[in-house]
Amino acid sequence: MPAASRPPSRHTVTTTTPSSRTRAAVERASRPLLTRLSGGHRAIPFLLVLALMVAGVFVGGVPGALLVLVVVLFIGWLLYLGWPALTTAERMGRFAVLAVAVAVGVVQALPRG
Repeated sequence: MPAASRPPSRHTVTTTTPSSRTRAAVERASRPLLTRLSGGHRAIPFLLVLALMVAGVFVGGVPGALLVLVVVLFIGWLLYLGWPALTTAERMGRFAVLAVAVAVGVVQALPRG
């Protein structure tokens, strides 16, 4: 019987875990945006993140926290996509940037008084 038509045995190990299926789906969904980002000038994503962070800090309050939240989501998304290819030091550095952005967002969301 050819291998393709054989039913899987009870000893067959599947290599596709729910986690890897989720990662593959996120990577597939991210590909168009990543292609657009990589097709433009390399400074544009950095300048956009910088502008949103500065605006979030200067605006303050809930609107500022929302601007920072956009940055946190973007950085988190890039961290998730790049995680398998990063060294431990690179992971820690990117995670530190994410943690600082989250801290800024929390401070911006707190009521002043």
